[in-house]
Amino acid sequence: MENRKVLLSIKDLHVKFRVRGRILTAIRGISLDIYENESIAIVGESGSGKSVFTKTFAGMLDQNGFIDQGSIFYNDEELAATKIAKSGAVESTISKLAEDLNRSAMLRNGAETYKKILDLEKEKRSKESLSDEEDERFTKELKDLLFQKTEKSNLKQTLDTKKEKDKIKEINREIEELEKAVAAKEEEKKTLIRSRKGSVQQDKDYQASYQRRMAELKQRYSEETARPISEETRELNKLIAKEFYLSVGRYNPVRRTKALNRLKKAAKEAMQLGVDLGDKDTRIQVFGDEALYAIYEREDEKTIYGVSVNDLSKIKNAKDWTLIRGKRIATVFQDPMTSLNPIITIGKQITSVILKHQDCSELEARARALELMYKVGIPNAENRFDDYPFQYSGGMRQRIVIAIALSCQPKILICDEPTTALDVTIQAQILKLLKDLQKEYNYTIVFITHDLGVVANVADRVAVLYAGQVVELGTVEDVFYDPRHPYTWALLSSLPQLAQKDTELYSITGTPPSLYNKIVGDAFAPRNPYCLKIDTLEEPPMFQISETHFAKTWLLDPRAPKIEKPEIIRDTHSKLKKAYNI
Repeated sequence: MENRKVLLSIKDLHVKFRVRGRILTAIRGISLDIYENESIAIVGESGSGKSVFTKTFAGMLDQNGFIDQGSIFYNDEELAATKIAKSGAVESTISKLAEDLNRSAMLRNGAETYKKILDLEKEKRSKESLSDEEDERFTKELKDLLFQKTEKSNLKQTLDTKKEKDKIKEINREIEELEKAVAAKEEEKKTLIRSRKGSVQQDKDYQASYQRRMAELKQRYSEETARPISEETRELNKLIAKEFYLSVGRYNPVRRTKALNRLKKAAKEAMQLGVDLGDKDTRIQVFGDEALYAIYEREDEKTIYGVSVNDLSKIKNAKDWTLIRGKRIATVFQDPMTSLNPIITIGKQITSVILKHQDCSELEARARALELMYKVGIPNAENRFDDYPFQYSGGMRQRIVIAIALSCQPKILICDEPTTALDVTIQAQILKLLKDLQKEYNYTIVFITHDLGVVANVADRVAVLYAGQVVELGTVEDVFYDPRHPYTWALLSSLPQLAQKDTELYSITGTPPSLYNKIVGDAFAPRNPYCLKIDTLEEPPMFQISETHFAKTWLLDPRAPKIEKPEIIRDTHSKLKKAYNI
């Protein structure tokens, strides 16, 4: 793997959702490299985070979902290359940007004093208000009460207003009690804050000391920020101004102006705190939240060239996703009927995607669409071009969805359980089609599934997800024949192909943990028959077993007792080879 290009690099990814006034953490610190032209399967139970994980780098999270932290770097030289043509207007804008940055750079001379001013203000606020621990306690108690109220209100909606009047009356009383408890808790918080603020205001000695110290710091800050900046700083600001314009040059004038204002504000705040913007990695970190930041490379008489840092976790604008979604990352969903528009012809649905992402005429788009229909195995494509989705079988509809996904020749094809809605015979055909087309188009397959039979036939590598974390990662041979995590053992033990005649099919006891709550220790511990005491106390690190194989379990710690994997999966090679024709 070390010789293959990393196409997508995910680092410490956390994804959360706002659900009924609470925060659900669906992805908890996933780090994973996805390579060019490989097939990687993402497996796990329903609710383990498989689909949410892939939606983050396809820009398809639901509106209540957000990336809390982490990065998703997409390595594509064509997409990263950016340039702007020089003109009088462009050079004037860059010059004004540099002047604004020069004024902000003067603030860097007083950075240490500015931090002391902030510390003094923070000290006063802490005396006048709640401590961080108190504020966190009040917030948690209020959230719990509001959640209980929401749950009661939802339960009330399910009751029959004619037959369950007594229950409705009781729930109304409970909701009223909870509303009173919320109001009382809010008043308790306000009363405590008023009391603290009053005590500080009555402390004349502290007030006099605060005013004196603040006046001294502001006078010093004023003197320090009046000093001129160096020529070296001016040159750096010229470069940053060019990078700002490279980062937003593709936007329309209104959006470009707004983005530049945000970048200037971020630069001013960084300079106030004394951040050294001479390092390009620091600039990417500081300005990456405001735009897909571009690093200056070179320029000639007509053009300025740069390289954009494509961190997909930072994209906030839907128009920016049009550069990625469809053209570079495409998705094939589980149910082809819901993926296709029932009132638009098949041909129109394929050509519309081609016209959106590629510079071609309608005649050329039709020719490309017909070629794709033939390649995905649609017989008599020309005559079926103007048919509607209901005139196609389930397998043929899924072939059309694959054709649409491949119409712009993406680098990554996400397959979200694309064979689940199909019968077994058609499943095999679709899997073979995906692998055959991969050889021709050289795309990377990210295959989401809970069917380990599909994994055996499709994947080069496997990532096993549990409770929003990768708990085991390795090649197909690593995971099938030498699994190390107890959850992987349990998944493999559940395979019907491994069960003996007249024996009960194995199932994993218990349910996955609630992702509303903070998970202490190993998330699989409550369901793990091999659970150690440390599993309930500390989260295990990711242990390396070989160059390609990793597992997140305390059983791999040298101090752990030696535990053999279950009998049913000790000799899986011959059984799986026979069952899946590996």
